[in-house]
Amino acid sequence: MPPLERATAFVSGGRVQLSGLLVPSLVLRTTGAKSGLQRETPLMYCAEPGGRMLVTGSNFARGTHPAWTANLLAHPAAVAIVRGRAVPVRAALVGDDEREAVWDYIQRQWPGYRGYERASGRVLRIFRLTPVN
Repeated sequence: MPPLERATAFVSGGRVQLSGLLVPSLVLRTTGAKSGLQRETPLMYCAEPGGRMLVTGSNFARGTHPAWTANLLAHPAAVAIVRGRAVPVRAALVGDDEREAVWDYIQRQWPGYRGYERASGRVLRIFRLTPVN
């Protein structure tokens, strides 16, 4: 999917996200954990009440966590760009105490999505993005 996302963004001048045509998507702007540079990553998300968003570091079932998750762990202040609107957010890693409930919520929207966790052989990082004013 990442090469197709990049190709679609290039062809559309950044106006269209391929994943956005299929599921709710955003572009997450983080600060690099090592470089300190701004990074942008297209992601799908699950909307929660109050404008919160859940994003999952599935990395397409690869055995390593995606870089954007390390960025959020190091610098939880980020920006979610949803339908062209920039929303400052604060990221919080979903804890073990609510992990199963969050997975149930995600799977109600995307049945079978937890298969990425099983296929990767690791515990996926799930972040809750909460808008800040």
